[in-house]
Amino acid sequence: MVEWYDWFAYASFATYFAASFFPKGNATAQLLNAAGVFAVGFFMRPVGGWLLGRYADRKGRKAALALTVTMMSLSALLIAVAPTYAQVGYFGAVVLVVARLLQGLSVGGEYAASATYLTEASPPRRRGFSSSFQYVSMTAGQLVGLGLQMLLQRTLSDAALHAWGWRIPFVVGAVGAAVVFYIRRGLLETEAYEEERVDERRGTVRLLLEHKREAALVMALTMGGTLAYYTYTTYLTKYLSNSAGLSKADATLVGFLALSIFCLLQPLAGALSDRIGRRPLLIMFGVGATLGTVPLLTALRGVTTVGAALALSLVALVIVTGYTSVNACVKAELFPTRVRALGVALPYALANALFGGTAEYVALWFKNAGAESGFYWYVAGCAAVSLAVYVTMRETRDAALSRAERDGDVTQPA
Repeated sequence: MVEWYDWFAYASFATYFAASFFPKGNATAQLLNAAGVFAVGFFMRPVGGWLLGRYADRKGRKAALALTVTMMSLSALLIAVAPTYAQVGYFGAVVLVVARLLQGLSVGGEYAASATYLTEASPPRRRGFSSSFQYVSMTAGQLVGLGLQMLLQRTLSDAALHAWGWRIPFVVGAVGAAVVFYIRRGLLETEAYEEERVDERRGTVRLLLEHKREAALVMALTMGGTLAYYTYTTYLTKYLSNSAGLSKADATLVGFLALSIFCLLQPLAGALSDRIGRRPLLIMFGVGATLGTVPLLTALRGVTTVGAALALSLVALVIVTGYTSVNACVKAELFPTRVRALGVALPYALANALFGGTAEYVALWFKNAGAESGFYWYVAGCAAVSLAVYVTMRETRDAALSRAERDGDVTQPA
């Protein structure tokens, strides 16, 4: 939760600090610059996926999780103390970029290490349920950020928030990440990893290349899902305030309420996948996102009340749940233990860099060009590509992740 709070805090508070780091201009142009820095972090995620995915396969999931949260704490602290454009010109923006690069490295390894750990540590018939808590914690991180944003909106003036109040969440994130470091030091390593510790080839790119088809599958099935996820989560509040015309406070409230319900849906859908398989949920997402994105985003642009915005946002997030609730275990189930973390990390991070990280930037670019609806079709098209993959890929629910599972020596929960 803390790791992803730090990652998403940038997006949540960009509307307040964008003017502090870039020259004065129209609000959309400043947000576009801030979104560009946000996207930079995503382009570092493949590097983090490669380095930290390899590290997780060679040194263990526990070691990788401790390292990622340390890096995140440092990056949050950098943003908290970054000087403004008025003080040092563009040097403040350079500090932002460095911090986002460090965050990109951290999250690039965090996703795979946590997905692998959750999946390997769970009984086979509970993997969907257990791994769905990755998006529970990711979403909880966003909720903490939005909750703090609402608190600050009600306790500080708008001028104070723009001047210095936006720094508070990054101080909170730096301290929280430091605490989590000590928590993660007490984790137990997974049995599946311990079985493969003697394999010296584990975590190498050469070994990953023996699983090129699985790596390509991870990229393709992530493409539409990550784009839809970032569209209806991190970009949602900006879209509602910058395009629909809701106040920042109302847009934040809609995002908070929608994400709260979305968070509760994850374990329910994950448990369902343990019964019916992962593919049915992925296909549900693919069909819903392909056919529903254009009408949903068009309707959201025209909302005038919190109730209408919340209802439409929930419809979108129910659709997205088909992807978010199962994608962590699906990816982990595609690879053998000795290359599982790297196999999840690198192709997932590449897909995120190309589609998830650029979602906000592409959306604002279309808006700035006067063709905002073009973004709706872009999201729908990416979802259609992923849908084709969901329909043709194999079911992964019954994959054996350890020797004990392959030998049938695993006690299943009732």
